Amino acid sequence: MSELALFLAHAIALEEEAAERYAELADAMEVHNNKDVADLFRKLSHYSSLHLADVKKTAEGIELPKLKPWEYEWAATGGPESTAAEDTHYLMTPYHCIHLALKNERQGHDYYANAGKASPDAEVRKLALQFAEEEAEHVATLEKWAANVKEPAADWAEDMDPPAEVE
Repeated sequence: MSELALFLAHAIALEEEAAERYAELADAMEVHNNKDVADLFRKLSHYSSLHLADVKKTAEGIELPKLKPWEYEWAATGGPESTAAEDTHYLMTPYHCIHLALKNERQGHDYYANAGKASPDAEVRKLALQFAEEEAEHVATLEKWAANVKEPAADWAEDMDPPAEVE
């Protein structure tokens, strides 16, 4: 990231996408009557929304570029903190949810830390490393949560009443 406006556009997209994806996953888990996981995804969406608000506040007064989806500079199709639908399961447990979020937050941390190391712009480096530090706090929080959540049995995905296919 060579300029502040471009970095902030990426940070806003990253946090916005994470908040939206967690909210979508919460809705999906509610549809499948998986309330505990839906509640966790809602909480994660809320935290992402709070971080998004902080980033937007930092960007106030700065004209940000309007990027097309393929113009974002990250490795995957979605942002570093975004969960792919195929990484979820309607019977997933809080254990899975927390570990999925932990993976996302580590990727977010790495994204910001790498931007902080690689940018030629001093302001971007400073802000990116600050964001990386915040992501490290999120990782530490999730690690504490993970330590208190029991790993599910090996047959956790077995559905005794699977959904019927409609033809």
